[in-house]
Amino acid sequence: MAMPTVTQDHTTWQFQQSHIERLMDHAALTSAHPDDTLLLAGPARYTMTSKTDTDFYEKLLPIGMVQSFTAALQKPTQPMQAIGSARTYYVSGKAQGNANMARLFVNGRNMLRVLYTNAVQAGLDVSSFDDKAAAPGNNTFFMNLDSELFLIPFGLACFFRDKLHNSIGAFYLELCALNSYNIGFNAGQNLILEQVSMLFDRALPMSFTAGAAQAGHGLTETELANENLLGKTTTEIYPNEDTM
Repeated sequence: MAMPTVTQDHTTWQFQQSHIERLMDHAALTSAHPDDTLLLAGPARYTMTSKTDTDFYEKLLPIGMVQSFTAALQKPTQPMQAIGSARTYYVSGKAQGNANMARLFVNGRNMLRVLYTNAVQAGLDVSSFDDKAAAPGNNTFFMNLDSELFLIPFGLACFFRDKLHNSIGAFYLELCALNSYNIGFNAGQNLILEQVSMLFDRALPMSFTAGAAQAGHGLTETELANENLLGKTTTEIYPNEDTM
């Protein structure tokens, strides 16, 4: 009889020959990696149920140049005891979430501008608030957490794929609210990062089936070689695309 390749219970445990729970010979192909994970900013609430709800998905803007992202959920749970019993039981409250993100500071939309794409899509003039979030005529650089703009919540989507383009999972962080923004630089460093931390109401699983990669408008090597893109706006590079 062939040796088992997967240990599914203690009777098939062969620790020198077997993987645990699933076959891992192709783990490099079937694992999620940061380079096949996509973060997107969007509306404050996720109410859709499938990839066919195009109106919602078209509002999501991919967040480029992200260097790190973490999301954490904590659920306050307190152990209790009752007189007359030595057993412990637990009472729990609502789960609380927070997230942190760092992004390369680069020409184009800055981090706060990308996160608030839902406000731009709604047609808000962020330079008209009592506390302005952007200079008049500049719609790519948002700043000033005192602005009324940052009282508006937003949402964050995260899609996971493997190297075979299979969907591993997806979630949506609802009602995100920023509580810190940080940018710093030192002489001699080779990049500048923007960093934000935020609270969110809940993390919902998304129904997202990621099939084979879809053909897009991506730039070809010839276009990159023959055209100087430095200093050009996204609208100039992709003249037929909605770039909100």
